[in-house]
Amino acid sequence: MAQVGVMIEAQEGLNWTRWRRIVTDAERLGFASLRTSDHLQSVMGVDRESLSAWPALALAAEWTERIQLGPMVSPMTFYVPGVLGRIARAVDELSGGRLILGLGAGWNESEHKAFGIPLPGWRERFDKLEEGIVRLRETFTGREIPLLIGGGGERRTREITAREAAEWNFPTPDLETFREKSAALDARCRELGREPSTIRRSIMRGYLIGRDEVELRRRVTQLAEVIPRLRGLDSEQALDALRERWFVGTPEHVVDQMRPYAQAGVDLFMLQHFLLDDAAALELLAEAVTPALATVSMVS
Repeated sequence: MAQVGVMIEAQEGLNWTRWRRIVTDAERLGFASLRTSDHLQSVMGVDRESLSAWPALALAAEWTERIQLGPMVSPMTFYVPGVLGRIARAVDELSGGRLILGLGAGWNESEHKAFGIPLPGWRERFDKLEEGIVRLRETFTGREIPLLIGGGGERRTREITAREAAEWNFPTPDLETFREKSAALDARCRELGREPSTIRRSIMRGYLIGRDEVELRRRVTQLAEVIPRLRGLDSEQALDALRERWFVGTPEHVVDQMRPYAQAGVDLFMLQHFLLDDAAALELLAEAVTPALATVSMVS
């Protein structure tokens, strides 16, 4: 049974008023998970509002009772591992054990430069990630914290995922690539003596939904104010551009696009919600997409 979660890019205009409303809506509408990015500035090169991930997650833990929460993902370059472990443990305790801790090696060069944070080469970053996981787990002595590892890397990422992760997230894959990477992860798990089904498979992807064509075109016009690459395109051009990597259309069309991924083994769809003031889009997802996906079974 595939589930749906809400992914918020906190660096792209999120503020406290919007966050409280989104958290409340995500809990009320029954989404499986609510996650936020952990960035220090817009990754689109725009000067806009941004929230810090961990204070936002702490408040979300206080404001909710059911929904899973977590960062997707916290770069190890930003943190001393033991300190991050203490922060994460506090949020996990506040939420009553609903935290999933997403971790990454770090990647955004301009962000690191702007804030004076060293960004080593790939090998050193992955070394720090692996060492950091060990230190993090030590701060959770006597308790287990589920870890999320994201990415499609075929060596270090896959190895760390197979050994450490409760969930693997793959951003915006095409269907065949997801199948190949997921099968390779299965194989590595078996080599390590781990049951592959103990790792939840999720994908992160943008979505744009409308009850009809008119509503869809209205939303894509609003989206062009958020995403610079859509500016200057008419609504049809913008929709065509999004269809290359997003789930786009009426609820029926969106479900049709998501269903093959669920049949291929996606357990959780983390849908990027860029229109932060558009509660109606979340309502439509919960009303028409989530129930339809809940009936889809994996094709063996």
